[in-house]
Amino acid sequence: MFSRRKFGSPSSRQSVSSDWIASLPRDKSRVFTSVVTRWESEYAMMSVALQDAFTFRARGQLVCARQQAGVSSELLARIARMLTSACDALLRAGQHIANIPHVEPLRTEFFRGDTGQSAASWNGILHHVLFAERSRFFHKLRILATTVEHIESEFHDAASDIAEGITTEPQDTWTLLDSLHYDFNTCLRESEVVLKSLLQALPSERLEHLAAELEKPPVFKPRPLRLRPRPRPYRIPA
Repeated sequence: MFSRRKFGSPSSRQSVSSDWIASLPRDKSRVFTSVVTRWESEYAMMSVALQDAFTFRARGQLVCARQQAGVSSELLARIARMLTSACDALLRAGQHIANIPHVEPLRTEFFRGDTGQSAASWNGILHHVLFAERSRFFHKLRILATTVEHIESEFHDAASDIAEGITTEPQDTWTLLDSLHYDFNTCLRESEVVLKSLLQALPSERLEHLAAELEKPPVFKPRPLRLRPRPRPYRIPA
C-alpha cells in the first residue's frame, strides 16, 4: 500500500508523491477510478477465496481447503492478466508522452519471496544506472509485468499441488501461497501508482485511446503443460 512507501531522492520524492496525492482532472479521474475499481474487485474475490482456503484448512476441512486453493489460483490468473495487459498499454501510451512521469524502483523490503525480491533488486540497480527518466519508466513497467507473470505462475503451481493433494510439504506450500499473495498485492499497488502518474502526464487527446486499451478484455494464453519434477524458481532477467 502507498502508506508503506519510502521515497528516495528529493526530486523523486517530490514528483512521485505529488503525482499520487494530486487530484486528476475529471475525465482522467473517471478512467483511473474505473480501472482501479475493476482491479480491486478482482483482487478482493481472489483474496476471499484464499482466506476461505486457509480457514477450511484450520478447521480440518481439507477437501474444501484444496478446492478453494484451486479457485483462488483461477481468480489470481484473471487479475494477473489484467495487470500485465495494463502494463503493456501503459508502455504504449508512454511513447506519446514528452515529459515522462518519474517512477521509483521496486523495493526489496516490500516483497517476501525470492521472485519479487530478485525483481526489485534488478530494478533498483538499473534505476540508478539508467539516468533518463524515460528509460526508468519503461524498465519498471517491464519488470513489473514480468514479476506479476512469475508470481502468478508460482502461485498456480503451488495451488495445483495443494488442490491435487500431491504436495510433499503441505505447510511450506501453504506458507508459499500466503507469501505470493502478499507479493502480488505489492505489484498491484505499484501498478496503481504508475497508472495515476502516467495519467497526470498523458496528453488529453490520448486519454480516450488509453481508456479503450485498458478496457479491453485480457488475452488468456494457454498455460504450458507442467512437467514434474518442477524446476527451482529462477531469477528474473533484467
